[in-house]
Amino acid sequence: MSKSIKIKVKAREKNGIVQAKLLVKHPMESGLRKDKNGETIPIHHLTQLYAEYQGNTVFQADFGPGVAKDPFLAFAFKGKSGDEFLVKAVDTKQQTGEVKAVVK
Repeated sequence: MSKSIKIKVKAREKNGIVQAKLLVKHPMESGLRKDKNGETIPIHHLTQLYAEYQGNTVFQADFGPGVAKDPFLAFAFKGKSGDEFLVKAVDTKQQTGEVKAVVK
């Protein structure tokens, strides 16, 4: 059974523009680091993250192994207070995370 990727979202609307901020809890291992025994830590990083608002993709990112642990992302889109939007993430082990956020 795959674990879920944890995503924290804050979104505020001002003058019809939603400012969204995301924190994705993820180890983001590149596959190049070694543990204390000298063994290579297997690759494990996010591959994709996207946000949907009213059926449209408003943000999409493709990740590689060069992104730091627990990535923070910010983006903006046209929207209004009280509406919901969906954020989804997938990693190299096919683990997924999904969160519905309400715009304040």
